[in-house]
Amino acid sequence: MDQSPQTIPRASVVAAMDAALAAARLGVRGANPLVGAAIIAPDGTAITGHHAGAGTAHAEPTAIRAARSAGIDLTASTLCVTLEPCSHHGRTPPCTDLILETGIPEVVLASADPNPAAAGGAQRLREAGVRVTTGVREAQARALNARWLTAVGERRPFVTVKIAQSLDGRIAAADGTSQWITSAASRARVHTLRARADAVIVGTGTALADDPRLTARPAAEAAETSEAELTQPVPVVVGMRGLDPASHLAQDPRTIHLRTRDPRSALEDLKTRGLDHVLVEGGAQLAGALVRADLVDELELHIAPLLLGDGLTGLADLGITTLADGIRWVSDPVEPLSDSAPNPDTVLRLTPAPTKGI
Repeated sequence: MDQSPQTIPRASVVAAMDAALAAARLGVRGANPLVGAAIIAPDGTAITGHHAGAGTAHAEPTAIRAARSAGIDLTASTLCVTLEPCSHHGRTPPCTDLILETGIPEVVLASADPNPAAAGGAQRLREAGVRVTTGVREAQARALNARWLTAVGERRPFVTVKIAQSLDGRIAAADGTSQWITSAASRARVHTLRARADAVIVGTGTALADDPRLTARPAAEAAETSEAELTQPVPVVVGMRGLDPASHLAQDPRTIHLRTRDPRSALEDLKTRGLDHVLVEGGAQLAGALVRADLVDELELHIAPLLLGDGLTGLADLGITTLADGIRWVSDPVEPLSDSAPNPDTVLRLTPAPTKGI
C-alpha cells in the first residue's frame, strides 16, 4: 500500500525515493538486487548511497556513512530505501542493526524483499519503534529489479550471457578459429564479469573445442594479486559428453559437470549449491536453450568491427519462424560502460523487453 510518512511532505519523500532509485542504477546486476538509499536531512537535503554489488557495503550503510561525514543529525532524519533493509547475516552485517544504532526514527521503503533469507527487516524496525512506510515508488523499484525478482521467484541464479561476435553475428570463422574476434579491452571486460559471478558456465562443445580455464583476472587487480589469491568463480560445464581428462576444466577439482540438456534443471541445481549469479560464455546450443526458455536475465554483446560471412553463430536455432515472434531486448541503463579504455568493439548490455514481438 502506498502511504505517506507522517513527518515530512510527500513530495519530499517521493523526490528522495527518486534520488534513491537513480543511485541504485549506479550498481551492477547479479546475485544481489539493485538498491539505492537516500537520507532526508532536517534541512530537506538528500544524501544518497547505493549497493555496488555482492560483497560490498549495502546502500543503507553507504548513505549513512556519507550523511555522518556531512555532519547530518540522523536522529532527526528520514531514510528512504528502494528495497526492504536486510535483517540477516550474509556477506555483510544486517542493515537493520545499523539503522537502529543510528537512531533514525523513520524509514520509507519502495518494496519488500521477496528473498526469504533477507526479508523481515521492516517488521524488525517496527518492533523496535521505528516508523516504517511502504509502497512509495514501488512499481518503479520492482521494474528496476524485474529480472532479479523473476530469478528469485523461480529459485534459480541470476543469468548473464556474454557473446563475443563479428558484425554479422559469427563467434568463429568457417574453419573454427575464434581467437580473437574481439579486442583486448573486451576480453578484459569479460574478466570483470567473471569476477562478479559465482560461476562461469560453458557447454561441453565449448569445453572440448577451446579448453578454457574460466578463471577471472580483473585488470584492476592484476598488478597486486596473483590469480590463485583472487576469489574465483566456480567453473561449470553443462552437457552430456565427457570432458578430455587432460583438459583444464577436468583437472580443476572445483569443476561441476552437469550431464543434462535441460537448462532450467541445471540452473536449479546450481542454486542449491549456493550459486546465485552465473555467467554463461557459450556455446551456441547452451545460449540458445537458455534464451528459448526465457532464462536469460542479462545479455552482454561484444561486437567486433569484423565481417566473417560464413562461420558459427552465437545462438542456436530459437524456433522462431516469423518476425512477430522475435524476442525483443532493451538497453540496460544500469552501470554505463566506461570510456576510459579505448575499445574498437561495440558493447551492448541488454535485458529482456517487458513484452515480446511487435
